[in-house]
Amino acid sequence: MSSYSSLAEAVRRLVLKQTVREILFTVIIAVVLNGVALGLHVWRDYWEPVLLINFVLLVVVAESVGELVPIRFKPLYDRALAFGFPAIILLCWEGLVNAGVLNARWFPAPSSILEALWDLTVNYDRFNKSSLLGRPWLIPQEWNSNGMDGIKALFRESHVYATLSRVMLGFTFGSLPGILIGMAMGMNATVRNMLDMTLSALYVLPKIAIFPIMMLLFPDPFGEGPKIAVVAISAFFLVTISTMAGVQQIDPVLIQAGRNYGANRWQMFRHVILPGALPMIFSGLRLALGTGLIVIVAIEFVRAKIGVGRVILYYWEILSTAKMYAGLFVTMILGVTLTYGLQLIERLVIPWQRK
Repeated sequence: MSSYSSLAEAVRRLVLKQTVREILFTVIIAVVLNGVALGLHVWRDYWEPVLLINFVLLVVVAESVGELVPIRFKPLYDRALAFGFPAIILLCWEGLVNAGVLNARWFPAPSSILEALWDLTVNYDRFNKSSLLGRPWLIPQEWNSNGMDGIKALFRESHVYATLSRVMLGFTFGSLPGILIGMAMGMNATVRNMLDMTLSALYVLPKIAIFPIMMLLFPDPFGEGPKIAVVAISAFFLVTISTMAGVQQIDPVLIQAGRNYGANRWQMFRHVILPGALPMIFSGLRLALGTGLIVIVAIEFVRAKIGVGRVILYYWEILSTAKMYAGLFVTMILGVTLTYGLQLIERLVIPWQRK
C-alpha cells in the first residue's frame, strides 16, 4: 500500500513539473512574440493575427493553470476566467484606441463609454425629458412634495424602467398561456395535431413584422399595448414549443410507474408530468426572456419616446457614439441580470437539477 502511495505521489509530482514547464514555455513564447511585434513596429498593421495568437497562448496557459488548481477551488477559478476574459478584452480595446489603431469616433475607448454611462445616469435630459434610471435619489423629495404621483413620474422618465416593464409584462402575458397550451399539446395528441401546423407557420414570422398589426388592433396604437403584445407573442411561441417538447420527452417508464401505483390524472400531472417537463419549460423561458429583450429594443428603435432602444438610436442619430455604446452596455447588463434571476428561480423550483 505504501509503495502504491509513493508511486502515485511520484507521478503527481512529475505531472506537476511538466505542467509548470508548459506554462513557463508558453509565457516565454508570448513575451518574445509581443516583443518582436513591438520592436519591429508591425503590430499596428498586423494586430489581428497578433491578438489571435495571444488568445491561443492565453487558452493554453489557462488550461495548464486549471490543472494545478485544487478541486475545491475549481469553481472559483472558473468564475475568475468568466469575469477575467471580458476584462482582458476591454483592456485590449482601450489600448488599441489609445494607440490610434481603432478610430475613437466609431469605437470609443471603454473608459469613455463608462464616462458616458455615468453622464446618462446622473444627468437629466431636458430635451427628451428622460433619464437612464429615473433619478431615484429624488424619491424622498418627490414623496414629500407630490406623494406617490411624484415617484411614478420619476419612474416614467426612466429608460431602464420603461424597457424592463415592457419585457416583464410581455414575458408574463406570453409565458403563462404558452405553458398551458404546451402542456395540452404534449399530453393530448388531438390538440397537438390541431395546433402544431398553425404554430409552426406563425412561429417563423419575424416578430417585429407583427408590430404594425398590433398597432391596428389596439385603441392607442402609439401606447404601451402594441409593444407589450409583440413581446408576449414572441414569448408565447418559444414557451409553448419548449413545454410541448418537455412533456413529450418524459421517460415512459415514469408514466408507467405512476399508473402502476394507481395515480389519477391530477396526481400524474402533479407528480410526474409537470416535474419531468420543468427543465425544458425553463429552457424555453430563458429563450423567451432573451428574445423579448431583443424584440423590445428593436421596437423601441421604431416607435418609442423612451426606452433603452431609444437611447441607442437617438445617440447614434446625433453621432454621440460613446453614449450609444453605453446604451448597448445597459442592454447587455439587463440581459445578464434577467437571465441570472430566472436561473435563480429555476434552482429554487427544480432543486433536483442542481449540479
